[in-house]
Amino acid sequence: MEVVIKDPVNSVQELEVTIPYSEITEDIEKAYREEGKNIELPGFRKGKVPISMLKKMFKEAIEFRASEKIAQRKFWDVVDEHKLNPISTPQLTDIDFVPDEKLFFKVNFEIKPKLDLKDYTNLVIEKPVFKLRQEEIDKEKEHLLKAHIQYVPTEVVENKEYRITVNLDSTDKDGVSKGDPKSENIVIQLNDEKVNKDIVDNAIGKKVGETFTFSFTDEHFHGEEKHIQEYNYSAEISKIEKIEFPELTEELVKTVTKNKANNAVELEDQIKDNLTKFYTQQSEEIYLNSLLDKIVKNNDFEAPKGYVEMVHKRFIEMERKNAARYGNKNFDENAVSEYYKPRSLWNAKWQIVLENLSEKENIKVEESELEELAKKESEKTGISVEKLLKYYKENNRIDSLLEEKVMDFLKENNKPIEIDADEKSKKEKE
Repeated sequence: MEVVIKDPVNSVQELEVTIPYSEITEDIEKAYREEGKNIELPGFRKGKVPISMLKKMFKEAIEFRASEKIAQRKFWDVVDEHKLNPISTPQLTDIDFVPDEKLFFKVNFEIKPKLDLKDYTNLVIEKPVFKLRQEEIDKEKEHLLKAHIQYVPTEVVENKEYRITVNLDSTDKDGVSKGDPKSENIVIQLNDEKVNKDIVDNAIGKKVGETFTFSFTDEHFHGEEKHIQEYNYSAEISKIEKIEFPELTEELVKTVTKNKANNAVELEDQIKDNLTKFYTQQSEEIYLNSLLDKIVKNNDFEAPKGYVEMVHKRFIEMERKNAARYGNKNFDENAVSEYYKPRSLWNAKWQIVLENLSEKENIKVEESELEELAKKESEKTGISVEKLLKYYKENNRIDSLLEEKVMDFLKENNKPIEIDADEKSKKEKE
């Protein structure tokens, strides 16, 4: 077998393979036996036609069909032998089969480009620091106590700490009813942040039996065309209830925290600790995402299209599986596809940068490290080391360990500069 591996052009490598007919006779004979199982001729039962007769009558058709399968199989033999690394689906671009003489074929496939990496260390990247506010602690408390809230009937809405029940009537912009069927007994929690501000402002001061108006604007796109539509309503209040939170007794605190806190002070400390950990994690994630984005921009290149498409398909398939897992029957593949297009491009570029960076800095994952991880997991789970190693290799655990090592390298060799997240947000809004 003669193999010619051409130099890549724009991350596309071409492979030419020439195989003498004598080297594929066994494959050809196998093809006759397989196809012969389904061939029936006068005087012969199905599958009993002699191979000599099959060669006489169907040689060209059978051998040409076999040649494509042989080419595909031999291609992967060459990939293994020469340690090639296709990163997207290979394309058979040419095949020339001459019976009794040779099989020649060409395959194009994408490879990860070799990058001359620069500017990936000693970068100064902003790291937002989030300040914990008392109102966030109070809000978390409210969430924990939600099941124990009491709603006390009253006559007047004094502030947003009320719940109202209304009958809604669709109107025009002048407040005249459109005559559509009313939506009755709609319950609105005024302290819910998602509630339209018009509803909260206009309901305050109103009594049972009184009405107030509100409107909201809906903006959406049909293709590239933006549509803006305003909706107007009149709301008649049929019921008003004051939201009253229960007293934080020791018994209630133990109930809502499942005995993780014993009193109101411990509850607040627990909430502070959880929120602080959450904000620390968010801060770290934002910093690392900004760092990686900067490195990709500093080493920008044209990512192989087939590889980007492959990453894009993986994202869509992941979302499809998630939708099935959580019983979402309204999976919109087109919307998911559009959402993941920019992410797929960036992710493809980062994976290529990652591989180049690990090679340049000689960052590797040794087999012994995988074994050590398997031993630790085996002690925790009781699953054998052999099974865990097999699982790791089948699920590319080496790749995730390598990425972790690269991330550690980048964190050690770049400097975060802490900034006030609130101040940063305020400046961006201005």
